[in-house]
Amino acid sequence: MTLLSVTGLSKRFPSRRGLVDVLRRMPRQAVHAVEQVSLDVMRGETLGIVGESGCGKSTLARCLVRLHEPDGGSVSFDGTDVLALEGDARRRFNRQVQMVFQDPYGSLNPRMTVGDTLGEALAVHRVVPAAEISARVRSLLDLVHLPQDAALRYPHEFSGGQRQRIGIARALAVEPSLIIADEPVSALDVSVQASIVNLFMELQDRLGLTLMFITHDLRLVKHMTHRVAVMYLGRIVEIGPTAELFARPQHPYTQALIRAVPLVKARRRDGEAAVMGELPSPLNPPSGCAFHPRCPRAEPACAEAVPDLTDRGAGWQVACRRA
Repeated sequence: MTLLSVTGLSKRFPSRRGLVDVLRRMPRQAVHAVEQVSLDVMRGETLGIVGESGCGKSTLARCLVRLHEPDGGSVSFDGTDVLALEGDARRRFNRQVQMVFQDPYGSLNPRMTVGDTLGEALAVHRVVPAAEISARVRSLLDLVHLPQDAALRYPHEFSGGQRQRIGIARALAVEPSLIIADEPVSALDVSVQASIVNLFMELQDRLGLTLMFITHDLRLVKHMTHRVAVMYLGRIVEIGPTAELFARPQHPYTQALIRAVPLVKARRRDGEAAVMGELPSPLNPPSGCAFHPRCPRAEPACAEAVPDLTDRGAGWQVACRRA
């Protein structure tokens, strides 16, 4: 059953103009952060969103929870039009969909104890009566494997991994249906990343959560997701079941990303690039398929029209003429 449905979502940010541009009366350019993104998130699944830095993953996440207001498209959560919500209805949606951010320290108030941080979320959304908040805080700390005395301490007293656990506990405090994790382990030591990923998987099993896991690390995606959506320059270029997509990727960009994953035993010559060239500027994306300037299989028609994300069967969708 579909929990979250996104259709044609777009977001652009106006760029700053320099003095020369103003004097020449040059038009203001816009960063094409998210372009015509369509995807569904099924109830109870983990959907991975992958792609290079700057491809629009984080902007997409912020549009879904309306930290950014999209310029176009629609977002439906459990059959409700998210972009039309206001007042109490929007607050109910915010309770159902929570984010875990990349920077575990920057997302916590340094002047509030952990207990106050978790208690504030419980009180604002009236999750439990005031007399039960302390007990609920203790339960949340147990849920993310933190000691009970953590409630009396401040964020700066914890390690990065522990702070991320606090962020996860805060998201869980309001009993959400969907958690969007935006690069939740990229700021952590490699030795800590696995424990946080395993915590997400444990919580999903225990609480029946739906997860959207955003990362640039394909090894994590392969380990923990049911399906993967690959983004390139603001667009979804391929969506498919994780195991099948890693076994036989269809889009040339997905193939390049998988070739770039570090292996214990290299399958290609040292120094051979997985993706040729640099990521184009989102201020002036290429015409047609945005990947065609870097694609080894591009043909002239690839520069003429943006390929649609077409169904290839078995829940697989690819936006490529040569797939």
